[in-house]
Amino acid sequence: MTGSTIYTYAWDLAETGVATATAQFRGLGLEGVTLATAYHAGKFLRPHGTGGKVYFPEDGTIYFRPEMARYGAIRPQVSRVTAERDVLAELVGSGLPTTAWTVLNHNSRIGMAHPEHAVANAFGDRYIYSLCPANPVVREYGVALCRDLTDHYAVATLSLETPGFLPYAHGYHHEFALVKSNPWLENLLGLCFCEHCMAGASAAGIDAAGLKQRVARDIHAGLDAEFDMPADMASAFWLADVAGDPELSAFLRWRGEVTTSLVAEIRDGIRPDVELAVIPSVARPTGGAFYEGTDLGALAAAGIIIEACFYEPSAERVRADLFDVHRRIGGARLRGIVRPAHPDLASRAELIAAVAALRAGGVETISFYNWGHVKRQSLEWIGAALRGQ
Repeated sequence: MTGSTIYTYAWDLAETGVATATAQFRGLGLEGVTLATAYHAGKFLRPHGTGGKVYFPEDGTIYFRPEMARYGAIRPQVSRVTAERDVLAELVGSGLPTTAWTVLNHNSRIGMAHPEHAVANAFGDRYIYSLCPANPVVREYGVALCRDLTDHYAVATLSLETPGFLPYAHGYHHEFALVKSNPWLENLLGLCFCEHCMAGASAAGIDAAGLKQRVARDIHAGLDAEFDMPADMASAFWLADVAGDPELSAFLRWRGEVTTSLVAEIRDGIRPDVELAVIPSVARPTGGAFYEGTDLGALAAAGIIIEACFYEPSAERVRADLFDVHRRIGGARLRGIVRPAHPDLASRAELIAAVAALRAGGVETISFYNWGHVKRQSLEWIGAALRGQ
């Protein structure tokens, strides 16, 4: 794949026009485009939008035209944007290499329609925003979606986001609590104990029933405590639980195997010439993706490109995360994403330094998130960073 891309959405390209947008991208020195092809809901502020400044995408829809006969119990829904105009086809035809950015298991529309296929916590509460990758129906849908996309569109790369288990936080809209959260509590709440996870973990020799009981007990105790747990202490408690509870440790490793095997099924199902990358997590730092069922080392060993989100406020922190990612994946292929704006790299100098650090660290493709979200000055910074100025 190319050395630099920019993330974008179909509605922004449709508004500006693919020809005009790709000419701008080329002018900045970008060598490819990463387009959302399956996405969730949002509320997006668009600084240089001409058809309005705030956009609400439809929840859980796709931005390509599917062959519906390929799907079973779960079926995709085409966005209104794509029903009117096939922006992906136009982009592929523009000559700029295209990456299909596909959000897989983060889908509240499907979860609401099929709660039986969603993650269930230790109390049986279904997280409708998070489809469970251990569920065979969910896996069938994910493989069909990716195969359909790559069979009908000449994309160069498929970049998968959320092929595993989502965290407890940052999944649904207007999340609200009058209880102060902490990493220990959130990680416990993020564990799935649906019937498929219980059966799969038990078959792997894990005492899933006992673990579920302990997790439920701890969550209840944490919510009933008459104090707020400091975040740094909570992180230490969670690490101590992982190290000290062999069933929890084994369960987390098993979750990684679930995700890795699903990604491998997708790899086997898509066109052989399409490169496959996985965006591990937006957890900071990237190594935290392990708790969401994304085993960086296992994915890399399977030949999957890691596309890490280096969402940090300084080049120095980007370097630190890059160091750790390399420790986990060895010499495997690595792509990176940066945000050239608040709350991350909020100055020209920091962006240039971060891009230089990623290049020096062997990152083969650097992507910038997101064309429709950033101010025009950030686009100028991207051009400067790519020129090394």
